[in-house]
Amino acid sequence: IIGNEYQRILIKLIFVERNLNIPYEYFVYGKSNVKSNICDFLGTITIFKIQELNVENFGVDAEFKDSGIKKQGVLTAKYEFYENNEQNHSGLFKGILQSKWYLDKNNEIIYNDIDSFTDGYFNNAFVGTWKMYNSIIEKVCNWADYRVPSVKCDFDIGAAELGVSEKYRKNGWWVKPIKDWWK
Repeated sequence: IIGNEYQRILIKLIFVERNLNIPYEYFVYGKSNVKSNICDFLGTITIFKIQELNVENFGVDAEFKDSGIKKQGVLTAKYEFYENNEQNHSGLFKGILQSKWYLDKNNEIIYNDIDSFTDGYFNNAFVGTWKMYNSIIEKVCNWADYRVPSVKCDFDIGAAELGVSEKYRKNGWWVKPIKDWWK
């Protein structure tokens, strides 16, 4: 969502690469889409906290309990994405990212989607603002996988998946995105 009216925004991270000089920083290239306005952006994601969870979750009925998961946790980072200032309605995305992960039996860090089919699940939660360049316009801007974090309770009325209430649907939620709009 972007703004107090919860306009639909689409974000696509196209390329992410670790900064070899700063181990907890990643360079990002992506695109944003609001209504028919598409902007390129460049920026960084900087990890500042990685924590293990004390209480592990192995899914409904502990279905992943014997899958070899060694640890589970949450990564917290700050992000700054600068849209191309030569494009229309461009600005700066800035905020905090949280991503759930787990360490598998091969010691690989995996995106934690164990509960992706359950009510209320979301991951890769970006919570922050978007500020238009050379303007005082600043808007709340939040997005994530599956659900939108930190929104009013009257926005998402879905049970098993995102269900945008009638009040907000006119703000781009009725429109199906053009396939591969980011290309």
